[in-house]
Amino acid sequence: MSLQRIKRLVSRGEGEMIEFKRKVVHPEKIIREIVAFANTKGGTLLIGVDDNGTIPGIKFADEEIFILEKAIKKWCRPKIDYDIEIIPISNKKAVVIYNIHESTRKPHYILESSSYFNPIHRQNGNSHKQLRGKAYIRYEDKSLQASREVWQILRRERQQKDIKFTFGEKEKLLMEHLDEHQEITLRTFAELAQLSLRNASQTLVLLVLANVLKVIPREKEDAFMLKFS
Repeated sequence: MSLQRIKRLVSRGEGEMIEFKRKVVHPEKIIREIVAFANTKGGTLLIGVDDNGTIPGIKFADEEIFILEKAIKKWCRPKIDYDIEIIPISNKKAVVIYNIHESTRKPHYILESSSYFNPIHRQNGNSHKQLRGKAYIRYEDKSLQASREVWQILRRERQQKDIKFTFGEKEKLLMEHLDEHQEITLRTFAELAQLSLRNASQTLVLLVLANVLKVIPREKEDAFMLKFS
């Protein structure tokens, strides 16, 4: 990749498939972006680029790579597929580019035992302790912690094809709600259909896998919408 292409990428700003980092000061934050890209559509991480789009570069590219590689190998599971490029922008500075490929082994996650991370409990009441770590996904220009529902969708969508479901009373109530309100949360659906959170979650996940619904990741609580509306 040339400096000119870097400038073109940077001019687009951060988004679903591109992220800027000034330097590897906090590798725990950067590996979240890498995991999120792998769990979504892949993406490009540029180190040596400010959030405002300036390209100061970094002086010691090899050291930055060493720090980040150590964090990736120690805390990310399963192994993530990516390529690294070092692009000189002057005699002393360079931009490091991580090209992260969309994974066929989703979900990737960051080990919960890492001293970097403290447990974060989503408002839907689901803890990830039994899931061994925290998964992240990319939505727009943010890397968000995956809810239990998104975790299950990532895991099952690569294993199951031609999902079938029975259209019953709870599904009818769900469709009526979506016709009027366009989206619904797990808690709202559970209350509407008088289901436990577990059963409501299973229904929503199944409908996403069946391409009836799509999930919109959010920091507090995910939303579910009709896939084709």
